[in-house]
Amino acid sequence: MLKSVSNTAESAHHATASLGAVGFEELVPSRYALRVGDIDVLVVSDGVLPLPTSTMSTNADPVARAAWFKDMFLGPDAFDWALNVLVVRSGEQVILVDAGLGGQFPGFPRAGQFPKRLQAAGIDLGSVTDIVITHMHMDHVGGLLVDEVKNRLRADVRIHVAAMEVEFWESPDFTYTDMPSPVPDVLRATANQFINLYRHNVRTFEDEHQVAPGVVVKLTGGHTPGHSVVYVDSGGERLTFAGDALFPVAFEHPDWHNGFEHDPEESVRVRVRLMREAAASGELLVATHLPFPSVGRVAVEGDAFRWVAAFWDY
Repeated sequence: MLKSVSNTAESAHHATASLGAVGFEELVPSRYALRVGDIDVLVVSDGVLPLPTSTMSTNADPVARAAWFKDMFLGPDAFDWALNVLVVRSGEQVILVDAGLGGQFPGFPRAGQFPKRLQAAGIDLGSVTDIVITHMHMDHVGGLLVDEVKNRLRADVRIHVAAMEVEFWESPDFTYTDMPSPVPDVLRATANQFINLYRHNVRTFEDEHQVAPGVVVKLTGGHTPGHSVVYVDSGGERLTFAGDALFPVAFEHPDWHNGFEHDPEESVRVRVRLMREAAASGELLVATHLPFPSVGRVAVEGDAFRWVAAFWDY
């Protein structure tokens, strides 16, 4: 039996290599398109980055954490964290929601993929009229700092960020976070670099802002003081891009804290509220760090929630 499995795996490897040689850059294109009413939405994978499992559940009992990751066939000590960005077309506006990690950080060779995947999808970065930043962590603004992106964006691109987020990163507080020790300095430096580079393009808002017809960004706080989510609403249909309000553990354990949360208690309240709203409305939900393409719905299950993946529309 083992020999048979080995031979099958070897055959699959040769078949994949042969297919790849035909000229496909990637056998899996890592983008998924859908429509919300009259609005086009494209979920694009920026790749993955490895993180310690403890980062997902800093306040959880280690035994319970280990059991959850084992049940999910992940871990035991680290797992791959998905990175998803969104492209939305509403009327004449093309809106990029977050920009991934970029390729300038050592140790994350499988992240920073969204520029080439946009190009493969036929989307020119020069056509982007607006960018929404859910928050200024490096895996959301880092992609705007690489030459292949910043040199192709139009000079008048509008970048929408909550005013509270910009203010926070002027003197950020990491008191309640639980990150690997080098990370806060890198986060701080990246946020400052982003603001210094795009200061004249940034358009701040207080509570919520309509970026385009049917596309609204709204402040939630929690993960960072200025963390925001994006609502796409058209023709009686709605999709919410939840940014970092939700993580893979959030449905079964919404009370588990994430090490990158600047206000863990508020983060719990935010994600529970968002999941209850999504369960009540039946809307589609996408989040940065749910497995690609992360398009699905939320159901209530007792005191917790259940993720219901959407059927792909081929």
